[in-house]
Amino acid sequence: MPNPPRTAAERTLLVTGGTVHTLTATGSAEALAVRGDRVVHVGTAEDCRAALDGRVDEVLDLDGRWVLPGFVDAHCHPVMYGQNLAWADVRPETVDTIDGLVAALRRHAEGLRPDTAVRGFGYEHRRLAEGRHPTCRDLDRVATDREVYVMNASGHGGVVNTFTLRKYGITAGTPDPAGGRIGRDASGEPTGELWDGACDLLTGPDGVKITNHGPNFHLDDPEDVMRGHLLRAQETFLAAGVTTIGDAQASRRELGTYLRARDNGDLRMRTSVYLTSALLDTALDLGLTRRLGDDLLRIQGVKLYADGTLGGWTAYFPEGYAADCCHHGQLYHSPEEYADLVLRAHRAGLQTATHAQSPYAIGMVLDAVERALAETPAADPRHRIEHCGLPTDEEIGRMRELGVHAVLQPQHHLRTGDGTLTAIGELGHRYNPCGLLQRAGTSFALSSDAPVAPPRPFEAVAAAASRVTVLGTRLGTPEMRLAVADGLRAHTVGGARALHREDAVGSLFAGGLADFVITPVDPYGVADLAELATLGVDETWIGGQRAWAASA
Repeated sequence: MPNPPRTAAERTLLVTGGTVHTLTATGSAEALAVRGDRVVHVGTAEDCRAALDGRVDEVLDLDGRWVLPGFVDAHCHPVMYGQNLAWADVRPETVDTIDGLVAALRRHAEGLRPDTAVRGFGYEHRRLAEGRHPTCRDLDRVATDREVYVMNASGHGGVVNTFTLRKYGITAGTPDPAGGRIGRDASGEPTGELWDGACDLLTGPDGVKITNHGPNFHLDDPEDVMRGHLLRAQETFLAAGVTTIGDAQASRRELGTYLRARDNGDLRMRTSVYLTSALLDTALDLGLTRRLGDDLLRIQGVKLYADGTLGGWTAYFPEGYAADCCHHGQLYHSPEEYADLVLRAHRAGLQTATHAQSPYAIGMVLDAVERALAETPAADPRHRIEHCGLPTDEEIGRMRELGVHAVLQPQHHLRTGDGTLTAIGELGHRYNPCGLLQRAGTSFALSSDAPVAPPRPFEAVAAAASRVTVLGTRLGTPEMRLAVADGLRAHTVGGARALHREDAVGSLFAGGLADFVITPVDPYGVADLAELATLGVDETWIGGQRAWAASA
């Protein structure tokens, strides 16, 4: 009598014929046995067949290739990334002059309806030939009868045209909003630059407002357009081998997009959401405590900001910038206000993830976490510092003692390390000191911060190992570099731990989720870091199902 058909939860998969890097104490294995969406055994092909009771529904023959756990990108902005992919591309790789930026926006506008806003993403003013931000007058050359907005690569703001300034009533008499800055010329007239909380002015009366809780990049689109943004972003993440992500600043725009995607089957990656701290009162009023959700979609915690960005010179240095001693950057909150936000989230059992770049800002986070733990002891809350660009040796030690996890993006120093050196001088050589964190035993993860950098885990690992910028500058001393093996671990196991998900993803073990990637070469054996940086994946599998394939 034939066996009855298997349900999805019963179907079995045998992965064999190559090498499986498990990222566990086991090291490497010959095969994986999968039932449903879970790994049931890791070992020899014979043992894996036995673990499946000899009944294998599908055999995945690696043909000599290599398997790694799916990459975990613990800090990114997928909805924003997908939206930016639909805008004009004005990154330094594409545009190197303001004339070129204007031309790119004009070309993009040709494919839009006449009443549609023209938007671009990714310019870095220090890598434009003019060495400055574009102005509203520059963007008036694109259009004078509709909105034009070009976002800086940092995501913390950008520049609009005169039409947009007038539409939203931004004049010389408009005060800087809390947590934001309006760029002005010598006479006080707006130049078109809008930074951080000032971007609230662009979202209209019914749009998302962030105030002094961070940058506002939550420009809304119709639901069907938002769906396209997420689908576009997911395809790029999956093609890079990323299977689990942490959305590091979610408003109602992002959460609504994810909920609709989950309900209609569009959500393909495991997603952990960090609500903007502008929503903390709302979350607490709703009684949100601890993480909420399942293996596919969960609310994990709260995203906060201590200081700004190094690229936009808004990271906070009380002693001033090396390039301008009168310029200090900004704090989004006073230390007291910030500490209260952390304490309230901590009391509710919510993990906090705070953007902090300067030593002062990182110290402010550690002081707040220390106070919260003293007032309300908790086992393993894993509060996070996002970017954590310039921690001192003493702060690295404090992070270890307090159980604070750093989530860094080596692609930042790859792309903007030279600008950081210009801005803050020799201290910039400490930017993203992954090797120092590794040696100190301080927990950390690697991530992309997409769209600030594209989701390319191998590029991030190579950047951490080389510490060489796109202009050829080597940053720091050798002990700041991170070995490739440690980088791969930080982008898998480290990312999973930063998201409190190591019980299911980030490594391959019996009982864990069957999320993995297949590579054409062994990344552990690639000696040339430039070659490693461009390595791709052949296939990406999530829950024992092929989610993406290069040959598809």
